[in-house]
Amino acid sequence: MPKRTMKGKVISSAADKTVNVLVNTRVLHPVYKKYINSSKKFLAHDEANKFIIGDVIEIQESKPLSKRKTWIALKKIERS
Repeated sequence: MPKRTMKGKVISSAADKTVNVLVNTRVLHPVYKKYINSSKKFLAHDEANKFIIGDVIEIQESKPLSKRKTWIALKKIERS
């Protein structure tokens, strides 16, 4: 089974080797046929501390690295 990947914006990089990523999604409502915007925050592992606030990055699902950190920051898509 392939690992999920998502694209989101870094909203915090204060913790060591961890970034907080905000992922926005749009889903079509099955009855009303309107798009619903939702957002969720994920903690992602950043080994080199290379991502800063405002960067748009790609994250990938991984094994649990801590209690809440189960994603890995892969690459920078857009600079802040």
